[in-house]
Amino acid sequence: MNIQFEEATLSSSYSLLGSGFGSEELDQDLDPEDSSPSSSRPRILLMGLRRSGKSSIQKVVFHKMSPNETLFLESTNKIYKDDISSSSFVNFQIWDFPGQVDFFDPTFDSEMIFKGTGALIFVIDAQDDYMEALGRLHLTVSRAYKVNPHINFEVFIHKVDGLSDEHKIETQRDVHQRANDDLADAGLEKLHLSFYLTSIYDHSIFEAFSKVVQKLIPQLPVLENLLNIFISHSGIEKAFLFDVVSKIYIATDSSPVDMQSYELCCDMIDVVVDVSCIYGLMEDGGGCAYDSESLAIIKLNNTTVLYLKEVTRFLALVCILREESFDRKGLIDYNFHCFRKAIHEVFEVGSLFEGSVWRPTSSSGIKQKELLNGF
Repeated sequence: MNIQFEEATLSSSYSLLGSGFGSEELDQDLDPEDSSPSSSRPRILLMGLRRSGKSSIQKVVFHKMSPNETLFLESTNKIYKDDISSSSFVNFQIWDFPGQVDFFDPTFDSEMIFKGTGALIFVIDAQDDYMEALGRLHLTVSRAYKVNPHINFEVFIHKVDGLSDEHKIETQRDVHQRANDDLADAGLEKLHLSFYLTSIYDHSIFEAFSKVVQKLIPQLPVLENLLNIFISHSGIEKAFLFDVVSKIYIATDSSPVDMQSYELCCDMIDVVVDVSCIYGLMEDGGGCAYDSESLAIIKLNNTTVLYLKEVTRFLALVCILREESFDRKGLIDYNFHCFRKAIHEVFEVGSLFEGSVWRPTSSSGIKQKELLNGF
């Protein structure tokens, strides 16, 4: 479905419509002693103290729950597993842990939990006294590091929407300093922590999760190089490769990510899906809100153009460019055709995971200049 908006401004978020579009929720109880995980997909662990916001993050990012609705979520008292299979590129498990997990409990199998983990996200409530949380953070990452030193350790300093900008910076600096001092005192200087300021009431949680997921994609450098080549030959200022369902960006070009630009692109995806659900589906409700014909052009009143095109069934390329550059739309479309072809040659889209393990195709070794010789 092709959509064009002239002289539009985007100032608010839009919610996804259409029950057939989102990923199915697969929450199920896990026995901590279970030593046979159902899948060997990359695993992301959500940990933190009670009421720190772990379950709210999961519901907002991957299940399209309104942030206000998360106020009614009950506290997690068991380990829950969520299979995220909404996209060929976002295909992993999220394990949501209750805040009262005791790592010294003999029934807690650290080997099984941490061995197959790609990333561990520890959520700290920035609006609460976080000294106890820092103690639990140190215990968690030190135990996990001993089992699996290849885990990516991520710290979400959460609920910062209620803090001033100055307070946010001071809190991040304090948490960063105390956490790293604790690791240095324990002789774990090689253990690296990444810190993010997050809130479910803006796009910061999606941006932070994008950074986490990108670390689990071994083909990320190839994707970034393809995007760099594409924008340099097309007069485009910024380009994101989005997972449409979660609004996580799988990759972007090497230029810095501006939060406002990212929010515009997220809002555009919501607009496209919303309009497609209203006008693009069949009379009987059949069809898909996002398909191979999905295309949208939004011209803002500041001479900026947002351009969205379908890359795969689950991925969209969203570009930001100036109106004068968009006059060469034919060149942009030709370069996009080459870019899209390169993506399909680097990955076997639709069978990217064989036995739930990321598997690049033999063509991933082809030189990018050969893939993009049309540029």
